[in-house]
Amino acid sequence: MPTGTPPIAQKIAHRREHHNDVVIDNYEWLRDKESEEVLNHLRAENDWTDSQLLPLAGLQQSIFDEIKRRTRETDLSVPVRDGAWWYYTRTIEGSQYGVHARAPIASPDDWNPPVLDPGVAVPGEVIVLDDNAEAEGHDFYSLGSFDVSADGSYLAYGIDTVGDERYTLRIRDLVTGLDLPDTIEDTSPGATFGADSTYVFYPTVDPSWRPDTIWRHEVGTVASDDVAVFTEPDERFWVGVGLTRSRRYLEIAASSSVTSESRLLDASTPLGEFTVVWPRTEGVEYSLEHAVVEGEDRLLITHNASGDNFEVVDVAVDDPTDASRQRVILAHDPLVRLEGVDAFQGFLSVEYRRDALSRVAVMALGATPGTGYGTLTELPFTETLFTVGTGGNPEWSQPTLRVGFTSFVTPSTVYDYVVSTGELRVLKQQPVLGAYNPDDYTQRREWATADDGTRVPLSLVYRSDTRIDETAQPVILYGYGSYEASIDSSFSVARLSLLDRGVVFAIAHVRGGGELGRWWYESGKTLTKRNTFSDFIACARHLINIGATTPQLLVAQGGSAGGLLMGAVANQAPELFAGILAQVPFVDPLTSILDPSLPLTVIEWDEWGDPLHYPGVYAYMKSYSPYENVRDGAEYPRILAMTSLNDTRVLYVEPAKWVARLREAGATPLLKTEMSAGHGGVSGRYARWKETACEYAWMLDVLGLA
Repeated sequence: MPTGTPPIAQKIAHRREHHNDVVIDNYEWLRDKESEEVLNHLRAENDWTDSQLLPLAGLQQSIFDEIKRRTRETDLSVPVRDGAWWYYTRTIEGSQYGVHARAPIASPDDWNPPVLDPGVAVPGEVIVLDDNAEAEGHDFYSLGSFDVSADGSYLAYGIDTVGDERYTLRIRDLVTGLDLPDTIEDTSPGATFGADSTYVFYPTVDPSWRPDTIWRHEVGTVASDDVAVFTEPDERFWVGVGLTRSRRYLEIAASSSVTSESRLLDASTPLGEFTVVWPRTEGVEYSLEHAVVEGEDRLLITHNASGDNFEVVDVAVDDPTDASRQRVILAHDPLVRLEGVDAFQGFLSVEYRRDALSRVAVMALGATPGTGYGTLTELPFTETLFTVGTGGNPEWSQPTLRVGFTSFVTPSTVYDYVVSTGELRVLKQQPVLGAYNPDDYTQRREWATADDGTRVPLSLVYRSDTRIDETAQPVILYGYGSYEASIDSSFSVARLSLLDRGVVFAIAHVRGGGELGRWWYESGKTLTKRNTFSDFIACARHLINIGATTPQLLVAQGGSAGGLLMGAVANQAPELFAGILAQVPFVDPLTSILDPSLPLTVIEWDEWGDPLHYPGVYAYMKSYSPYENVRDGAEYPRILAMTSLNDTRVLYVEPAKWVARLREAGATPLLKTEMSAGHGGVSGRYARWKETACEYAWMLDVLGLA
């Protein structure tokens, strides 16, 4: 390794006092993003990290080249029908971003998407939006809103060139290809047209970055004339707007982490008033779909008022609270977590989780006289581990259901499921260049036992010739465990560069996620949050105890809330890991959640608890906060923290303070800050590949495989 010394952050005492507890924070001064001293410190950290990673430059380049070599750089997505057009995205070799295009359908009965060949012209193709042109001259680019009017004449699109997730919304005339004068600054993603091309509804955020207001904009007018149609005053709630698939209703949804409320408006009267469907009740979450059942307008509401794992009820549109006119369509099941229902003209699609795996099923409408609903038919997928879900289904009258499938060993595959026959048609599988053979890789499920006896699922993938059952192997253990987010198995071209070097990749499905239903989530949030950390440690110990790896051959990886997990296990079980990769890590949670003026803080109280007003929550969070529990003299593993200067979700200051404190305690962490990016890191596929190659090279070096 190169010689030299890392930057040492100066100490400036900052006093924090809550609930008679005084904390002196010596590195809080790093929060001043406008300070040249802070920026110089971050640049010095970057220089130090670059110098330490310099010996890995050749390996980084090799991994980047491998990703590039395995990827079909000029390609097209599977077309999605919306109105009179097929919509798809092109990727072009050498271009960082995609090109959004469309081609006309052959006839109203044309439901078979055209087979498109890379590099071959498509008859009647129209370029809708070229992200490369929009990104030109910017270090960062992100596309937020992207919605085409029902008649196909206009596109509403939002662009962020800073990384702070505030988007400039524009309207493009798709006949001329030119933008209208309409320009709306500081919007949030999720703009949507009404039933025609007259009005666009869009959200904006408050000073804490919370989407709180829905606006109505008349196409062709100035933004100053826009009308706020709804503002959510409760700081725990965020709002969004959308159009039902039937295009009959506009919906404004207000949601916190534990409570939701929807408002509907007949889309034919866009200047009308939105009305509440079910008034909010603390702890009750629901989502809705409009369906036509035996000729009658109904609302299908997926809710948890009758059970933690949700049920689906059918209610009357004109009086959705009338219990006498409600029917249970899918009853609560303690073993099945219902995640959502989509309604089409002739059928419903249902997504749910069972046995820690995602599932998709369909139910015909009008199949049973007197009830209008048929039986639930699950789509058959039989791999040991897999992920399946619906997507790309905007049309109300379509006879097929678009489904995506993937696993650790099966590249992303797009199907059309023919509802009337049960046929599952393969439309496209993600190409992997260079003679990829799924039989060369093995995926499997393990179960660890947590300290309290709870069984925690683990998902593993590795080369089939890896002798994992005979001798210890290098392992990367990934974890998240928050917000009921399920981290499912999926294919990764980039990950092949790890697997082919003998690395075993594993996911610890810890509590706080949603893999085993709502109870799994509830068992890893607020005052049970420490279960998330102990579950991950139990998974690491399980892999060591069965002989699959050793602490010297084990690297932990996690990002955002998973970065909190990384910081916690670094303090609680540093002896189990050779290295820890923490991406945009939430490692100073107590400082952040104590400050309601920071982005999204009040919203987060339902997830983490409210330490500002409750001493018990304060004490609990302080007991696990990675930054506040760094141990002087502890034998920490190698740590690489990745962050972005413009991140509004996890501020850069958290990993910056954490790294400074770790270094003070005698550890040797590295900090890499992207100076022009947000929470998702760098933008552009080649830039992302380079970032991935950097992270992989570092982990391989920790594992002794560089």
